[in-house]
Amino acid sequence: MKQLVTTEWLEKNIDQVKILDATWCLPNSDRNAEEEFKLNRIKNSVFFDLDKNSDQNTSLPHMLPSMRKWEEIVSNLGLKNSDHIVIYDNSEVYSSCRVWYTFIYFGHDANLVSVLDGDFKKWLKERRPTSKESIKISRSDYKAIEHKSIVINKRQVEDNISSKKFQLIDARSKQRFLGIQPEIRKGLRSGHIEGSKNLPFQLLLNEDRTFKKRDELINVFNQNQIDIYKGIAFTCGSGVTACILGLANSIISGKKPTIYDGSWSEYGLEKK
Repeated sequence: MKQLVTTEWLEKNIDQVKILDATWCLPNSDRNAEEEFKLNRIKNSVFFDLDKNSDQNTSLPHMLPSMRKWEEIVSNLGLKNSDHIVIYDNSEVYSSCRVWYTFIYFGHDANLVSVLDGDFKKWLKERRPTSKESIKISRSDYKAIEHKSIVINKRQVEDNISSKKFQLIDARSKQRFLGIQPEIRKGLRSGHIEGSKNLPFQLLLNEDRTFKKRDELINVFNQNQIDIYKGIAFTCGSGVTACILGLANSIISGKKPTIYDGSWSEYGLEKK
């Protein structure tokens, strides 16, 4: 699996790949990702709206869409099954990893979907080519298949509290995990899923926002009492930063990650 590509690699191959800007901002930020994209972006890139390109028939944020809807979304972006897709973002929560996971869930060749290591900040710092020009998109006929085994639901999470079939790892900050800091979204109680472990996603990244090397990632997992040889699923606030842990685990194991799609946005809903 080619989970990551470097800024140097992307610049060299910029005309051979399809590039998506998957910037998504937290609800409490005053940023508009699409407007920022219009002002400056990596050359040849297309904007991917994480909220719009998700299940619109649920109140939960950016849940996986249906397979047919995903085919429509990706076809409208002009992407083909044979394309090598590189995803980047300019987000505090490395939202590109969520889009990487979604492509893998819907059967895109795992060797042909990658995240830009270091994201847009690193690209800008290195003065690599940016643009304001829109590219022409020709609609494609993208076909998807679902890998349903790499997503889990609330019932499976609840059953696992007693069965302990897999380790559930939470990517949120320690303060949110412990319930010391309130949740960003309204209507959610504080705390965490019983039996889950905490691994704040920031621990997996270097100062320049690149991922740590495989042996360093293994050490981080070990230091947080996570057994890399046993089954693991990942959760967070709304299924975005869980995919950062998922990508890191994929670097370690070479396997597709398993994500609790609803995450705390579903599990932490206050009972009415």
